[in-house]
Amino acid sequence: MIYSSSPPLLDHYGALLRHSKTTTTTLQKTQECNNGHYFNNGVVMEECQLPLIDLNGLKSHDMWEQAECVRAISKASSEWGFFQVVNHGISPELVKRMREHQMKLFEAPFEHKASSRLLNNSYKWGTPTATRPNQFSWSEAFHIPLTKISDESCYGEFSSLREVTEEFASAMSNLARLLAGILVENLGHHRQVLEDICEESTCFLRLNHYPACPVSSDIFGLVPHTDSGFLTILCQDQVGGLQLMKDSKWVSVKPNQEALIVNIGDLFQAWSNDVYKSVEHRVMASKMERFSVAYFLCPSYDSLIGSCREPSIYRDFTFREYRMQVQEDVKKTGRKVGLSRFLLHDQDQSMHTRVMQKRQL
Repeated sequence: MIYSSSPPLLDHYGALLRHSKTTTTTLQKTQECNNGHYFNNGVVMEECQLPLIDLNGLKSHDMWEQAECVRAISKASSEWGFFQVVNHGISPELVKRMREHQMKLFEAPFEHKASSRLLNNSYKWGTPTATRPNQFSWSEAFHIPLTKISDESCYGEFSSLREVTEEFASAMSNLARLLAGILVENLGHHRQVLEDICEESTCFLRLNHYPACPVSSDIFGLVPHTDSGFLTILCQDQVGGLQLMKDSKWVSVKPNQEALIVNIGDLFQAWSNDVYKSVEHRVMASKMERFSVAYFLCPSYDSLIGSCREPSIYRDFTFREYRMQVQEDVKKTGRKVGLSRFLLHDQDQSMHTRVMQKRQL
């Protein structure tokens, strides 16, 4: 018997097409009027160069160079919500080893990945909640909490994966906390504000695989979304496919072999009172397979997320509450609604400000 390593993505995507009774012609028409959330046939996607920041500036003995590096990080977080970093401290050798072990993991038979409880039973593929083709993600992934990365029992026959994953996750975690600390201090607060609430149990490493898609370049590898946490760091290969919303249009991110991509999450946007931007992004499927690893810096589930300044745009909420709201929205509508659920109206903002002032007395 021949075993396939790929999940039955084509079968499920085809079933969604049949269920929605969507012909190729009507799908193309839908793409043209769906507020830019589809990638249209025949349209050349503009390729952007994300702000590129050399983190060696943070180590400089020149105080002006240090300040310029901090300014560049803060400016990119406010204007783009995305940026690239080089000289980030994660060696090319470590990235190469991580990629090699990741590829071996995804080469395992699909049935084994789906049933063997590998990596804390965190294997996911496709989009179980999808009811329409435009809600489906052509990908598979392992989503591992940091607290489980050192657990030998999680790896099964992939025991050699543990050492490199531990080393890689530790390096990504250190980098994420460094950058988050800079962004917190930029708004006049001590970096300990985030250090105290971000726990390993709620920070994740996600190993992504986007199998080659033989159908169409219009299929999502990962549907449009924003990230829920504080900060995400992405290490991707050179295939490309990542796109983000900039100036109300989708732009394609050109891969940079030496750089890691950093993006702001919803919680940082809420905490910063919209100074930093959590930007919608997506991955398009390709005829070439694609690999990436993402690190998510998140707080404990019961951490209260409030604004760093008044008047606050958003009401206070816990990370648990936010996650539950996101899950409910996705289940009901197929899409993440995000921070708009937590916006305060003018009257509520005034009340929130008065309450916060009383707390400070």
